[in-house]
Amino acid sequence: MTVEEKVAQLGSVNANKLLNGDATHDREAMEEHLEHGVGHLTRLGGEGSLPPRKAAKRTNELQAFLRDETRLGIPAIPHEECLSGYMGPGGTTFPQMIGVASTWSPSLVEEITATIRRQLAAIGTKHALSPVLDVARDPRWGRVEETFGEDPYLIAAMACGYVNGLQGDGISATLKHFAGHGAGEGGKNRSSVNVGRRELWETHLFPFEAVIKTADAESVMNAYHDIDGIPCASDEWLLTDVLRGKWGFDGTVVSDYYSVEYLRSEHGVAVSEQAAGVMAVEAGLDVELPYTDCYGEHLVNAVEDGDVAEATVDTAVRRVLRAKVKKGLLDDPTVDVDAAADPFKTENARTLTIRAARESMTLLKNEGDVLPFDGGTLDAVAIVGPKADNAQELMGDYAYPAHYPTEEVNLDATTPLDAIQARGEKAGFDVRYEQGCTTTGSSTDNFDSAVEAAEAADVAIAFVGARSAVDFTDLDEKQADLPSVPTSGEGCDVVDLGLPGVQQELVERVHKTGTPLAVVVVSGKPHSLEWIAEEAPALLYAWLPGEHGGEGIAEVMFGEHNPGGRLPVSLPRSVGQLPVYYNRKPNTANEEHVYMGSEPLYPFGHGLSYTDFEYGDLSLSTNALAPAGRMSAEVVIRNAGNRDGHEVVQLYASAEAPSQARPVQELIGFERVSLDTGESKRVTFEIDASQLAFHDRDMNLAVEEGPYELRVGRSASDIVSTAAFDVTATKEVPAAGRTYFTTTRVEIVE
Repeated sequence: MTVEEKVAQLGSVNANKLLNGDATHDREAMEEHLEHGVGHLTRLGGEGSLPPRKAAKRTNELQAFLRDETRLGIPAIPHEECLSGYMGPGGTTFPQMIGVASTWSPSLVEEITATIRRQLAAIGTKHALSPVLDVARDPRWGRVEETFGEDPYLIAAMACGYVNGLQGDGISATLKHFAGHGAGEGGKNRSSVNVGRRELWETHLFPFEAVIKTADAESVMNAYHDIDGIPCASDEWLLTDVLRGKWGFDGTVVSDYYSVEYLRSEHGVAVSEQAAGVMAVEAGLDVELPYTDCYGEHLVNAVEDGDVAEATVDTAVRRVLRAKVKKGLLDDPTVDVDAAADPFKTENARTLTIRAARESMTLLKNEGDVLPFDGGTLDAVAIVGPKADNAQELMGDYAYPAHYPTEEVNLDATTPLDAIQARGEKAGFDVRYEQGCTTTGSSTDNFDSAVEAAEAADVAIAFVGARSAVDFTDLDEKQADLPSVPTSGEGCDVVDLGLPGVQQELVERVHKTGTPLAVVVVSGKPHSLEWIAEEAPALLYAWLPGEHGGEGIAEVMFGEHNPGGRLPVSLPRSVGQLPVYYNRKPNTANEEHVYMGSEPLYPFGHGLSYTDFEYGDLSLSTNALAPAGRMSAEVVIRNAGNRDGHEVVQLYASAEAPSQARPVQELIGFERVSLDTGESKRVTFEIDASQLAFHDRDMNLAVEEGPYELRVGRSASDIVSTAAFDVTATKEVPAAGRTYFTTTRVEIVE
């Protein structure tokens, strides 16, 4: 290979550079951008707004050009976004990942991503830019909705399910954003991260390590920010020493979009595009996305000038070529165009979206058993709020309709209003809908009509929340009094966690009518809802439940499904109270502000059910655990209520007298258990001592001698039973000897 051909394998080109306005190929552009080959084709279907058959056809044509009309004939790796489903026309949109995390069900994630995998494969995609493994502990950050929450263990477990489903048939998963992207200063996207190495290892790197070691993820994407002054895109310690040296990762590292160029224009550490390209490739970043800014001819010149060793380029090229071989691209890069639409808009996909939505529903309050509603006893239901009847408002920032809000999208969607009206027609009650207000506007002109609807109804439901999108508006437009400005999603970071606009005022006015009120939050963001939590009798968090999320909401509200969702993030009382994540260290967890305590409004793991679950005592197989040993912990739970349901059994560990300040407790196991009325099940957790390890003063990972406590409960704050044990000695954990996850066993108790 010539240097030009090698470097071409480290670059990419996007749809806008290859397609004409009518979505046909631009022959001159193909010859210009693909002359020496290319590493990746960037989002032909999604960015090109191509329906499945056309996406497959255009991908085939480009692959044929690369195979037949370039000297080496090496096809490209087509990639797409798929955080909550394939982000292109026709793709099924599932709940946003913060909602999926509320299911606490890795097996459900695996089913979801298996469906996504089939859709991606049908259009010729071989590489997916998901999942997100960022730890979300600052809810001001707009991208909290993309994550699996605040806990490294839960994130890792859910991400393993994501990767296992996606990589089952030739689609490479990409773990992002490596690393610490959720810990930016001020909760701002791409801002600097300043954390100690111990916190970096144990909190932000843990999910990546666990998923790479246990699910064999094939790709990693660098984060935008710097850590203690070193941008991740140029951090050799992070991308090479840790990722490849310590963990043995042998896949490809791809850049977050434009992050190589940002070394020059945002971080200011590179004087030119060529210098930025050299920094990134030497750090271990293999492929520049979404198109070639700083690699390409800049790396060719750098090799010729002696600024970068050709051997360094060779190393990256080998990784890209191995990925192409592994994906079967060198055998046949084309797909069946006629069959490309077959996995789209299927009944199985629709059914799964509804199931995922209903299992993500998280009931936070149900005073007086307001929920579920009995449709047979109602004459009229009032529906108010801006989140009740807009399908786009059900979706997260990386869903196609939200990511490209100006595109015309033919949505097969079910809003909450749709689903409740359908039940009204069947049961014979009227549904009276008044929006009342917009998500961010200040107008209260329509409050009176919403209040009148509530006064005339038996029950009222207020659908409120934040609009999610990728924010492309400028600062002046953000400050304007617009009816629906995104306040959740990438680039939509906020300083106020209350409901945007006048939505809370609407809820207060409706509440004053005295009509029984249920508030449903449809949002990707943890909001501070103290007044609503105190005054409204029922509060349901629906997150961003996807294209058929309205059906999932209605199933829970009318008792067709017993809610089993549990919070993957703690909900604060106020933005000024932050941080409130559950596993803070004791001094942070216990110290209080003058006017407010340190406990969150609703804790991590919290969620109610329409039935009651009883726990027995937690019992251990031993109270003396060797530092390289294993133990089991078991508890019996019983459904003591009159409805079948799901309980999420949560297991936490606490070091009682550690040699350094440690989190007050840490999640080390969980199991979502289905229990029929009156049924009992024994849940057994198999725990390896290495799961208790932390980094000692010399930054060696070790299990420390001393007393510990295991805690089982319904949430991080609702501990039902505890059991004490001792680790008998201190021992370092060998590099290949770490266990990342607790295994569980569930048995029916007769």
